[in-house]
Amino acid sequence: MYGLGSNSSINLNMASSNIFLLIPFIALVATQAMASDPSPLQDFCVADKNSPVRVNGFPCKDAKDVSVDDFFLAANLDKPMDTTKSKAGSNVTLINVMKLAGLNTLGISMARIDYAPKGQNPPHTHPRATEILTVIEGSLYVGFVTSNQANGENKLFTKTLNKGDVFVFPEGLIQFQFNPSYDKPAAAIVALSSQNPGTITIANAVFGSNPPISDDVLAKAFQLYKKHRPLLVHKQKFHQLNMASSNFFLLTALIALVATQAMASDPSPLQDFCVADRNSPVRVNGFPCKDAKDVNVDDFFLAANLDKPMDTTKSKAGSNVTLINVMKLAGLNTLGISMARIDYAPKGQNPPHTHPRATEILTVLEGTLYVGFVTSNQANGENKLFTKTLNKGDVFVFPQGLIHFQFNPSYDKPAVAIAALSSQNPGASTIANAVFGSNPPISDDVLAKAFQVDKKAVDWLQAQFWENNHN
Repeated sequence: MYGLGSNSSINLNMASSNIFLLIPFIALVATQAMASDPSPLQDFCVADKNSPVRVNGFPCKDAKDVSVDDFFLAANLDKPMDTTKSKAGSNVTLINVMKLAGLNTLGISMARIDYAPKGQNPPHTHPRATEILTVIEGSLYVGFVTSNQANGENKLFTKTLNKGDVFVFPEGLIQFQFNPSYDKPAAAIVALSSQNPGTITIANAVFGSNPPISDDVLAKAFQLYKKHRPLLVHKQKFHQLNMASSNFFLLTALIALVATQAMASDPSPLQDFCVADRNSPVRVNGFPCKDAKDVNVDDFFLAANLDKPMDTTKSKAGSNVTLINVMKLAGLNTLGISMARIDYAPKGQNPPHTHPRATEILTVLEGTLYVGFVTSNQANGENKLFTKTLNKGDVFVFPQGLIHFQFNPSYDKPAVAIAALSSQNPGASTIANAVFGSNPPISDDVLAKAFQVDKKAVDWLQAQFWENNHN
């Protein structure tokens, strides 16, 4: 392990190479206009990939043909993936709308990333998504670079993450992750605020395009004069360079592809980031921004302990939700995503609830879960239930605003899941708590009629202690 300061430049000792290029090779190459995923206008719009119709995303399957398997994938995200075939020493297993049709219009996706010792996920951007990451094995040195500032600066934010830590990479910015260990692999689970976030690996895009970018253009862009031009001769084969043997961390071309950006999410960010200033007297949708000069890497970092089991004994439901939202991680403000660890005791559950502002995507880390969601009122009066039993590594999607639940069917084994949600502050309305535990209580006349029971049953339910299983 290296001693990497959170606000210092990189001091990695690259034993096998002296060619370590720092971040400041950032140039204005292109202007990008980006937009968030389309807003859902119904409970779900499962992708019909066979339709001849072309739309933003995919057209919807007929609702009568939708089944629970449209929201399920045996993704094996619990299993280490092969990193030996990648010269970068990493493997990204992305679960996007191309693999999971139920994600269409729901604005979220998920991935597992495996890193060999000294492996990296090379500098890249996601043109349509903010990313939130938690380390599930090993340690990672991570960072992102701001786009061109008025003062000409492209500021680098870096941090060393340990198991259970959480980090946020703002939408469209160049980012990377690197495993600094010589002998231990690392792994992370990430979520991205788009059904199809896209990935632009900087080196490949700049030096490996087809047809290749003119070397005159690149020479000028990178201030490479005649004596340096041999560096560009084989640019079309750049992706084939042996990074392992030269041990490049950021490659020779760590170049920014971002400039002026127009992005949209929850709510729309109009700059690289808007770190929440919770002490401001100003009230806005979300939070006002801290002055950019006061922002540092710790605004995007939280030692969240998401690798550690949480206490489920104090919850009558037998569960514990550790939510990382904007209230805990100020850097999430305007970035449209959050994350949670959910622990389930044997026979425990995360009771039926809704997230009024978010779709949820979940993967099982330990044990087995029986999960489901219910559609809203259909024209035929039906509220259809979709259920599935999930095993370790499986992924499931709960569409925004729909009632859903997770239940651990085991009598003797706990279960654990990591969930991501497509809002910085998704909210959670636990149905029983909200209906029978509100303050002041809902009229028993209203509830007796709504639930077709007598008032004594309502009074008994309202007398119970309705607790919150969220931390």
